[in-house]
Amino acid sequence: MNATAIVYTSGTGYTARYAALLSEKLNLPAHTLADAVKSLPAGTPVIYMGWLMAGSVKDYKKAARRFAIDAVIGVGLGDTGAQDDAARKACKLPADVPVFTLQGGMDLEKLRGPYKFAIKMLTKGMAAQKNRTPAEDRMLELLQKGGDYVSEKELAAVLAWAGK
Repeated sequence: MNATAIVYTSGTGYTARYAALLSEKLNLPAHTLADAVKSLPAGTPVIYMGWLMAGSVKDYKKAARRFAIDAVIGVGLGDTGAQDDAARKACKLPADVPVFTLQGGMDLEKLRGPYKFAIKMLTKGMAAQKNRTPAEDRMLELLQKGGDYVSEKELAAVLAWAGK
């Protein structure tokens, strides 16, 4: 691991909380992407974290234009690790950049505008779906009831990669 900082984008706070946990565990400073652009030199090696939207890690491309990405972490609704391959493909990540996806949480009250509408439509579509997988059932329950899965336990694969 070459990263000297954690840079993140958070929509509803789950990614920010994971960034704070990871910052503590790896003894690296954590910066929002907006702050990092102002305070870190171009080319700084970082771990980039963003929320997952349609399989892609939010603002990854913007971060990759500015920083040397050591690893990418996406935070979303699905089970931890379940969207690693989809995130790699959606972001067009090189094979040598580790990708981790973590289950964050859902609080509909924290969503605004098109994101709130999209989640409502996703919930409606999933509820109507027949023959859901157990993972889809868990996601539907999270969408309907809300929940928070942010924990050190969910960071296990990231910490193992970092040698912690």
